[in-house]
Amino acid sequence: MTIAHTWPGWVATGLLWFLAFEFLMGAVTKFWSGPTLFGPAYSVRFPEWGRPAWFRFVVGGIEGGCALLLVLPYHESRFLGAAVLVLVLTGAVVTHIVNHHGPKESFAAPLHLVVMAIVVLATWPADWVDVLQPGRWS
Repeated sequence: MTIAHTWPGWVATGLLWFLAFEFLMGAVTKFWSGPTLFGPAYSVRFPEWGRPAWFRFVVGGIEGGCALLLVLPYHESRFLGAAVLVLVLTGAVVTHIVNHHGPKESFAAPLHLVVMAIVVLATWPADWVDVLQPGRWS
């Protein structure tokens, strides 16, 4: 293999690992009870957004699981992780819109939504049976 064939693969893998790290950190902050590096505790933020405080554990668990799916070396696992994150991020974007947050607070969710949509399209399975039967993952 030449460098031209390996370079895009390394860049894509590095990007996926970076995204997985971001979502894993997001999951950890959802489980953290105190203030985070990004502001007040999510146990305070979720009720302010009209969600029950325990819902942060659900969102954090989904984010953590999807982060792990993103780093597995299978297109199908990456597709599943990115597709579920698209749903979670759609909810995050809607939450920011409904709560009238400014651009500073609302920048990350739409940006990550677009990036995850690109990952979904890049890993779109040729046959849905491949996604439903993990033993056939490529």
